Amino acid sequence: MAQGRGSAVALGLALLCLLIHSEIANAATYVVGDSGGWTFNVAGWPSGKRFRAGDVLVFRYNPSDHNVVAVTAAGYGGCSAPRGSRVYTSGNDRITLARGTRYFICSFAGHCQAGMKIAVTAA
Repeated sequence: MAQGRGSAVALGLALLCLLIHSEIANAATYVVGDSGGWTFNVAGWPSGKRFRAGDVLVFRYNPSDHNVVAVTAAGYGGCSAPRGSRVYTSGNDRITLARGTRYFICSFAGHCQAGMKIAVTAA
């Protein structure tokens, strides 16, 4: 009888792995700003796209000219990066989306105000 329970647990784990693999396989990768990359006037870039939890955003930019900062809705609206905000500076940042809305800005002076910000909602 113990072997039967062990087989059921193994089958359950195998199904769980298959489900996780299937979710990962369905994840999409998006280059923010498409061929123009992370630059000015990208605020409308997410329009018309359907993002899902697990999708990956790739921010491509020159790190001496820009950065990417994950901010709150207030930080997005006010173009400000609150203390403790996560700052990305590689020039090729990959960010996996969780369910909900994520906000990103460039914190270089005037860049966010020039439209270098996006809000992305993942289902």
